[in-house]
Amino acid sequence: MSAPAVPDALRIENLDVMYRVRGQERSVLRNLNLRIGAGETYGLVGESGCGKSTAALAVMRYLPRNGRIGGGHVLIDGEDLYGLSQTGLRQLRQTRLSMVYQDPGRALNPAITVGAQLAEVFTVAGAYSADADKRAVAMLRHVRITDPERVMGRYPHQLSGGMLQRTVIAMALAVDRKLIILDEPTTGLDATVEAEVLDLIDTLRREHGTAILFIGHNLAVIARMCERVGVLYGGLLVEEAPTRELFAAPRHPYTVGLLRCLPRLGLDRKLRRLDTIPGFPPSGAVELQGCIFANRCGLVRDRCRTEPPALSALGGGRSSRCFFHEEAGDLPRVTPPDPVEHVPPGEEHPLLVVESLGKTFGSGSHSVHALRDISFTIARGETVGLVGESGSGKSTLARILLGLERADPGSRIAFEANRRGGTQARHAIQMVFQNPDSALNRSHRVGRILRRALVRLGGLRGEILRGRLLALSRGVQLADSYLQAKPRQLSGGLKQRVAIARAFAGAPQLVVCDEPTSALDVSVQAAILNLLGDLQAAERVSYLFISHDLSVIRYVADRIAVLYLGRLLEIGPAESVFQGPHHPYTEALLSATPAPDGTLRRVKLSGAPPSAMSPPKGCVFHTRCPRHIGPICDTEEPALSERGGGHGIRCHLGSDDLGRAQVDQSSAA
Repeated sequence: MSAPAVPDALRIENLDVMYRVRGQERSVLRNLNLRIGAGETYGLVGESGCGKSTAALAVMRYLPRNGRIGGGHVLIDGEDLYGLSQTGLRQLRQTRLSMVYQDPGRALNPAITVGAQLAEVFTVAGAYSADADKRAVAMLRHVRITDPERVMGRYPHQLSGGMLQRTVIAMALAVDRKLIILDEPTTGLDATVEAEVLDLIDTLRREHGTAILFIGHNLAVIARMCERVGVLYGGLLVEEAPTRELFAAPRHPYTVGLLRCLPRLGLDRKLRRLDTIPGFPPSGAVELQGCIFANRCGLVRDRCRTEPPALSALGGGRSSRCFFHEEAGDLPRVTPPDPVEHVPPGEEHPLLVVESLGKTFGSGSHSVHALRDISFTIARGETVGLVGESGSGKSTLARILLGLERADPGSRIAFEANRRGGTQARHAIQMVFQNPDSALNRSHRVGRILRRALVRLGGLRGEILRGRLLALSRGVQLADSYLQAKPRQLSGGLKQRVAIARAFAGAPQLVVCDEPTSALDVSVQAAILNLLGDLQAAERVSYLFISHDLSVIRYVADRIAVLYLGRLLEIGPAESVFQGPHHPYTEALLSATPAPDGTLRRVKLSGAPPSAMSPPKGCVFHTRCPRHIGPICDTEEPALSERGGGHGIRCHLGSDDLGRAQVDQSSAA
């Protein structure tokens, strides 16, 4: 007698989801079908607004008030989710279903400490209060949060974006589940922590048979983590395949376009811009008359405009919603025109000079040195990339440059525009913040937000104002219809586009970009990076570009600075930093970034990141360094020494003993 079949952890059947917006119903998901087996990881990708997060909310039964299920079923472990009572639904969420949300700040209660919120997960599962606190501390340590006992007593607003993301991941992983939904779970994490958290998620899946629905726009992470991938466009599943086959030979033009938008090894932004997908994704108000991708597709024919293609099985677990899927690999490239001729960074007086910069915060009877002895310059028209783990001091440095924090006495910051004084100095430096929700007025429409910036920063009026407003919004791939929307009606990626557009409203000389593309899908990321390059070439604007995505940093940066525990460990031309010799910490960061096909060559760091309240003596990195050479590392801090060509490294090792890049050309191409 055969054993009974094990039900799928998740099965979605013919699911339709509608939102009612301004009196009209808009389809967000259309006839969605997918299944995830027990212990399987399934990736769901697509541009912002395609319906990925709506699918997650539908599975959690957390649709907003204006959302409704138009038809279909959602089965969790064989049980119909929408047939459950409120009591049954609560029990399901406590024991079998969990989710990590795209915006961790909105997933936590601002009035309750993060420790109490995490401990509550264990208490609900049956643990005693004291045991729940111990398990909460252990879980925070699992997701690589430094000094977890102290973090337990903090409120959400006191944590960085990366720490918030790790906290909500800890809450989701705290109790064994049948299904965990991860909606952009590593967006705010640096490369080393991202790699460790993904290892933790994969271990949970293997040890407990937990199924995972992994929603993301980082295609390299999807390739590393998932066994199968589904591609959403306009609420429709347009392609589904085993991960390796999909990335090696996509069978839908939209998937091909997404993969071509990634920054590629050896591509120089000064000579060639990134490939993009032309046009805009459809809104939910569009009625289907043919293929939903027809107006953006390079393979479109008459049949595509009149007849909607079905999702056809191709064999081997593959399916595609395209009449001409066999020609997908021949899709013409859509590379924007060559950029405006790039003028090399100016060798005249630097735009920004930072010397001996320090920042000390008081914490009770202790002092925390967030930054120590930081010195660098930014030339006119130059991009300096700033990288390092959460807590290294990147955002603190940015806030000091903007005047939002005061540097320690003895620090020197010289900005060329300050010589002119007045309002011009304030307009000359702008910032794109990591979290657009905190940077945009929720009660104002997008058009008003951008119009106000153009008036206040640019002094524009009348027809010139209206023309510039449209040019600004279209330049960041924001459809005209979104000018009437409020930020709460937009996806995370769309809100970030608004924030980027606003920063450029006043023609700044220096823009501090704090993770400006972390919330964006790859197609919009490509458009934004092209836009940044065009503005820099045309107006010689400079950037301090902070990012965890090292492939983006490599594409945009002229020089790269590496921070660790408030110390500058390495700074130099981008190619020198990436190719080596590089600092052991830089080597670990580079090795933690998966290649486009998901392959990973890790240099694992030993131990946990030390607390900034009690940094190590000697070299601040010696407690985790894979190239530790002896007592000199423990007792003597190395100087930032010149290694040739303006490349400085703070390490006792000689250049011949430091790491060099080992790049798999085939996987990175």
